[in-house]
Amino acid sequence: MTRAQKIEEKLRDGLAAEHVEVEDDSARHAGHAGAEGGAGHFNVVVVSDRFEGKNRVARHRAVYSVLDGMMPAEIHALSARAFTPSEWLDQG
Repeated sequence: MTRAQKIEEKLRDGLAAEHVEVEDDSARHAGHAGAEGGAGHFNVVVVSDRFEGKNRVARHRAVYSVLDGMMPAEIHALSARAFTPSEWLDQG
């Protein structure tokens, strides 16, 4: 299982996410100090009912909490976009 697949699985299971996208952006950061130890840079989109009524900070905390065991050894940097299902539909 790749690291991106592991991230996707953890987010789907941990947040009951109906949609997850994971982009491994590590290649763009080759030579970066954080990447030297093998940890990666990732961008994620997560759509979950669990984000209802939560502000952006609380949503990001939920994402980081699910992935906590992977940081910093496997994930050096993470950019997260978190939506409710209705917000995701509005995105088109």
